[in-house]
Amino acid sequence: MKGKAGAREAAAGSELREPRTVLVIHGPNLNLLGEREPEVYGRTRLEDIDRSLKQLGRELRLKVETFQSNSEGAIVDRIQQARGHVRVLVINPAAYTHTSVAIRDAITACELPTVEVHLSNVYARESFRHHSTIAGIVVGRIMGFGAESYLLALRAAKRLIEAETAAAEA
Repeated sequence: MKGKAGAREAAAGSELREPRTVLVIHGPNLNLLGEREPEVYGRTRLEDIDRSLKQLGRELRLKVETFQSNSEGAIVDRIQQARGHVRVLVINPAAYTHTSVAIRDAITACELPTVEVHLSNVYARESFRHHSTIAGIVVGRIMGFGAESYLLALRAAKRLIEAETAAAEA
């Protein structure tokens, strides 16, 4: 979509979605944050990340929904449920980053602006972690800042919503 016609079409689609809702999806094993490999992932627990996201969301006037699953199918289901209800998806696919065509296809099908997030810098780790199946379809990627990566991603989501709103009003 380009130009004002494209902006109007985007605006029409965004009217169906809740005004400023961001869905944050955490992939497999992130429920073990704070316990699992703290030298790589830090000591912050997932509950603390979710709490910080919701607090920052209130400050940014965003509604933040969070979801964690170890199951690829459950993640795909949640992405599909978000269609028409959220404005931006923030996702840490975790181990599915490197393998899940199903998650990639769900994001593509739902046409959600998406920010990929990782706690660690995947390029400073094993070579198999360097490939992301969703890198080519996301708006941007944030990694390497520990739990702060999620907060940076939420700030990016707010900017995406603001840009979409401004384009629709132009």
